[in-house]
Amino acid sequence: MAKGYEANKQHLAEIQRLGKELGRRAHFSCEWCGAKEGLAPVDTQPALEPEVENLVLLCHGCRALYDGGDADPNRLRHLEGALWSGAPVVARTAAALLRRLGADWAEEVIEQVGIDL
Repeated sequence: MAKGYEANKQHLAEIQRLGKELGRRAHFSCEWCGAKEGLAPVDTQPALEPEVENLVLLCHGCRALYDGGDADPNRLRHLEGALWSGAPVVARTAAALLRRLGADWAEEVIEQVGIDL
């Protein structure tokens, strides 16, 4: 049990070490909605060694959506900007969310951008 705890603690410490680089990439705002408060990194590949390319900086509300929360897809049109992000992990995670929520309006953008899910 302690081995798992220690491994998780080390994993979280590595994510924290990448925080400044992630913050600079995200301009210290939520990479989905642009909020400046309640930011925390989300590891999209927790089974792998943490890398900034697998992290996305999200606010509390967007983390709740990422973690399976529900929302009206028509109220998430602000995520269209995330689909055009230069960081593939940001675009992929936003596209996956919009697909999960059935955001028909996003399909054309996802196709245009060429996001591979």
